[in-house]
Amino acid sequence: MSGDQRTTSDTDPIILVDADDVQIGTAGKLDAHQRGLRHRAISVLVRNASGEFLLQRRNPAKYHSGGLWTNACCSHPLPDEATSDAARRRLSQEMGFTCALEPLFVYHYNDPVPGGLIENEIVHVYGGRHDGAIRPDPAEVSEFKWVRYADMIADMRARPEAYTVWFRRYIDTHGEMLERWLKGH
Repeated sequence: MSGDQRTTSDTDPIILVDADDVQIGTAGKLDAHQRGLRHRAISVLVRNASGEFLLQRRNPAKYHSGGLWTNACCSHPLPDEATSDAARRRLSQEMGFTCALEPLFVYHYNDPVPGGLIENEIVHVYGGRHDGAIRPDPAEVSEFKWVRYADMIADMRARPEAYTVWFRRYIDTHGEMLERWLKGH
C-alpha cells in the first residue's frame, strides 16, 4: 500500500453535505446510512488495456450489499480528506493496487439498499487503467473479474439483483460515456 494508510470502519465519521456538496457536518457511517443522511462518497472504475471493466463481488459479510457485484471500489472520504486521495487510498486497500485516476463524473442518488439502509450519496466517480496484479482484501472482496462491457450489460439486464444499486445507476445514467471511456476515448 502506498500513500495514506488510514482505514475506515463502520463507526468512522463521514462527511455530511448539502445539495451542492458543501460540508455541513459529520456522522458515523452506519448512523448516516440508517437515517439516510446525504453524505460524500467515492467510487473507482478501472479498465484494462483490452477495454474490460474490473468488477468485484463484495464480501457477503459487508454491512450492506454483501455478495453483490460492483465497480472496483467504493467508500467515503474521511473528514479533511480530498475525494481523489480517498479514491486512491481505498483502491489500494480494497483491491491491492494503485493506478493513476481521473475524475469521470459526480452522481447523486438516494436509494434503499439491502440491510434496511439508505444510500443518500453525492459520489465522486474516478476512473483508471490497470493491467497488473490484483490482490484484493478478502474482508472487502470475495472475488473479482474482468468483463467486456456488452457482457456486463447483458448480465446486468438479466440479473439486476446481482449488482449494487449505485453501479446500476452509473450504467443507466452514464453508460454511453463509460463505454467510450472503456475504449480509451
